[in-house]
Amino acid sequence: MSDTTPLDQFRTVLAGTARAVSDDPEVEVAWTAEAASQSGGNMRLPMPGRTLPAAQVAQARGAADSMALRLRLHNDILHQRGAPAEPAARACYDAVEQVRYEALGTDGYAGMRGNIGAVTDARLASDPIARASRSEDVPLASALAMLLRESLTGEPIPPGAQEGTDMVRGWIAERAEGDFAALADVLSDQKAFQQLALDMLGHLDLTKTSENEENKSDEDQGEDGDNDDEDQPDTSEDSAEQQPTEVAGEPSESEEQGEQEQDTERPEETADADLADDGEEGMLPTRPNRPWTDLPDGWDYKPYTTAHDEVVLASELCDEEELTRLRAYLDAQLKGLQGIVTRLANRLQRRLMAQQNRSWDFDQEEGMLDAARLARVIISPGHSLSYKIEREVKFKDTVVTLLIDNSGSMRGRPISIAAISADILARTLERCGVKTEILGFTTRAWKGGQSREAWLAGGKPPHPGRLNDLRHIVYKKADEPWRRARKNLGLMMREGLLKENIDGEALIWAHSRLLARQEDRRILMVISDGAPVDDSTLSVNNAGYLEQHLRQVIGWIEKQSPVQLVAIGIGHDVTRYYRRAVTIMDVEQLGGTMVEQLAGLFEDD
Repeated sequence: MSDTTPLDQFRTVLAGTARAVSDDPEVEVAWTAEAASQSGGNMRLPMPGRTLPAAQVAQARGAADSMALRLRLHNDILHQRGAPAEPAARACYDAVEQVRYEALGTDGYAGMRGNIGAVTDARLASDPIARASRSEDVPLASALAMLLRESLTGEPIPPGAQEGTDMVRGWIAERAEGDFAALADVLSDQKAFQQLALDMLGHLDLTKTSENEENKSDEDQGEDGDNDDEDQPDTSEDSAEQQPTEVAGEPSESEEQGEQEQDTERPEETADADLADDGEEGMLPTRPNRPWTDLPDGWDYKPYTTAHDEVVLASELCDEEELTRLRAYLDAQLKGLQGIVTRLANRLQRRLMAQQNRSWDFDQEEGMLDAARLARVIISPGHSLSYKIEREVKFKDTVVTLLIDNSGSMRGRPISIAAISADILARTLERCGVKTEILGFTTRAWKGGQSREAWLAGGKPPHPGRLNDLRHIVYKKADEPWRRARKNLGLMMREGLLKENIDGEALIWAHSRLLARQEDRRILMVISDGAPVDDSTLSVNNAGYLEQHLRQVIGWIEKQSPVQLVAIGIGHDVTRYYRRAVTIMDVEQLGGTMVEQLAGLFEDD
């Protein structure tokens, strides 16, 4: 009699189906009690109960089918290359692409369509669209995806999202109804679909095409000599390959020009930059003499209220028993990775210890007796140069802060690897006498929380600024021993902790904690997987509100502060924000990248 349970059989069959649908025999399927996630060919699917409830089974199948179709029908490099820079536009851009490959892959497969419908229903049940009472509260990405899905597949909009979608249906139809039919004609061509989707986002006023780009496009068409209406689609497709697109990490000429224009509107930053120019005869740059706690007055950024923000210890967010369980879960997830990161950390320790080596001054009048001179001492006891003095090489007293993005997009393997890498680095640096602080940043709520409620109660004044409740988490204090804080990092595995990210204020918070330290060398390492995003704030301010503030904070720190700032982007090019930064596309590289970046900072003068 076989010991295989029905649940085991289900897991085996679903893994085989995922490999078949994706046409990739190397796909790895793991199971989790949390939300489904995907990193390349690695899928993490929600595990149904032992009795295999029908709803849970359908959701697991739907998640696997969607991820497999993404691997088979979606080119991520092409998708990233065309992604718009505006956060709201990017959310819609990602949503309609998911609708495309799911609609294309399920055509003719009723079972697969039902599975994806089940997981879509479950996802929308917790989406703000299900709770929206006014059109302003409806997330446009969700509504646009539902309307496009309805148009492409004929599937009805889930009941939970019906009311919210109907609130904006007329507005979307007025501007983009013709785009839906055009998108349906190019469903199997991702590149053409992507270009039409960007056009649709422009019709919805979510993206802005600069006048220079439009003129350049006209000039390109003129040079081709093809201005006939019947040839225009081919011309636009050809120019799409040549025309630079606003992509994370690959800024277009228009974006660079826009950044230059923004710089001219910041007199404080320009003045600071002038003060930091080289002096006469190649002197080192100088910094303005101002208090580090004083932020520049010219920043057009403010929180609506700080009454609901919190700085909290990780141990205060859950009890000891849950922390122990979460830490055990984290360790179990990364058994294979831990050995690799530990070897890299040991290499970092050797490099740091090499900088702390002691040396000796020989042939001294006094000090310790030099064993190599014993023969001379016996032969000539009166010789006075038989001693040595130990000289310690000065090693700067150092503190390192690791600031980890705790946003929802980090859920799954990225946050697990970030936690274990931070844990191992803290242990390694402690052995080298380097103090380490581990911090995280997120928000207390999705879509605004109490700050938004206060704004609504106050009559919705225009331009309220940041409109969400910050949650800054201290996982390990700089002076706290590693063994005492070890379990706290398991908190990152807690379901529901990871929400939205407001990077600029988190950077100021971590930076201010470093400035309060007495160490000679202070290093701040930021680990993030995307630009700052908070739907509540961006829905009532301009689209680049949070991103512009982040740029201002980074520029202020890099130009003036004694803190050494370095960033690691996971799947997101952070080099457009930070002067010293590195981007990794595979989260498995995170541990080694952290070690190498720290080693480089320690070896700098």
